[in-house]
Amino acid sequence: MEYLPYLGDAREVADATDLIRAFGEDAGSEAAARADRSRDLGNHIHFCRWRQIERLVLLMSIPRAVGTVH
Repeated sequence: MEYLPYLGDAREVADATDLIRAFGEDAGSEAAARADRSRDLGNHIHFCRWRQIERLVLLMSIPRAVGTVH
């Protein structure tokens, strides 16, 4: 992964978890679709939020530690 996603609050982790639970392997695609809908509506804040959640879903799908492990 190129970089770690920015998380504004813990709610974004809960949203990513809910998407994974509801959509399984398609959770990232669902987050991307939500981002696209937000962009089309002109809501740049939700667009950015859903893009970060999309990245988080991808990160959560990797079966090993990513980044520095202390």
